[in-house]
Amino acid sequence: MIKIYSTSWCAPCAAAKKMLTELNYTYTEIDIEEEGINREELMKLTGGRTVPQIIINEKAIGGFDQLLALNQSGDLEKMLK
Repeated sequence: MIKIYSTSWCAPCAAAKKMLTELNYTYTEIDIEEEGINREELMKLTGGRTVPQIIINEKAIGGFDQLLALNQSGDLEKMLK
């Protein structure tokens, strides 16, 4: 299961969602502005203050750069099996 904490105006968020969609992975998006989640709460939930914050199988992996690295190494597919 993939969760993405994001905002509507965030380019890396859009890139992460596009990549996951192109790889045919489903995800749940949580817009922190719509949900009223501030950066301190985001830190408590995910370990990070910036968006996107991506959680895979209840494990915080970080943002788009980390997602991209996981995909390039083949580890993303392994995590999602």
